[in-house]
Amino acid sequence: MEDPRFTQIRHLIETFGSSRYGEDVTQIEHVLQCGHLAMEAGETDTMIVAALLHDIGQFIDDTGNAAETLGIDARHEELGATWLARWFGPAVTEPVRLHVDAKRYLCATEPGYPQSLSRASQISLALQGGPMNASECEAFAAGRWFAEAIRLRRYDDEAKRPDWPCPGLADHRDRIVGAMKSEN
Repeated sequence: MEDPRFTQIRHLIETFGSSRYGEDVTQIEHVLQCGHLAMEAGETDTMIVAALLHDIGQFIDDTGNAAETLGIDARHEELGATWLARWFGPAVTEPVRLHVDAKRYLCATEPGYPQSLSRASQISLALQGGPMNASECEAFAAGRWFAEAIRLRRYDDEAKRPDWPCPGLADHRDRIVGAMKSEN
């Protein structure tokens, strides 16, 4: 029998994964590529799960329910991290929560980074607050999950390759369930 928590995650991603949000790949292609890049880099299972689930907030509304009508960005990083926190610890939820801030940080600190973003990421950057200022950069860089958020951001940026086959979500079932907090 499939774990009902995984079933709920799979259902959300498969139900809404055909959306493109302005990219050349669907959302499901994007998250599978993101997870695959994390695997290729030798990341831990929790980081691979964070990569796979980093955009799940795109499919959730403010009440924690599935939402078909959210736009390109509706605080998806916060919504996703909050929704995932009932099953996952901070090794998964914090990189998810911080991947947008990582983009804002890199835009402020890495020459050429803003121009390397996809058009959809450039558009959403403005909605997400634009590049960080110096004090925001300093605070972000001092955070516990800074390195993981930056790595997740890099996978996110790279995971937009049309026609790049990657293992399906079902192939990650054991990894996702294994990363979940034990039920008490």
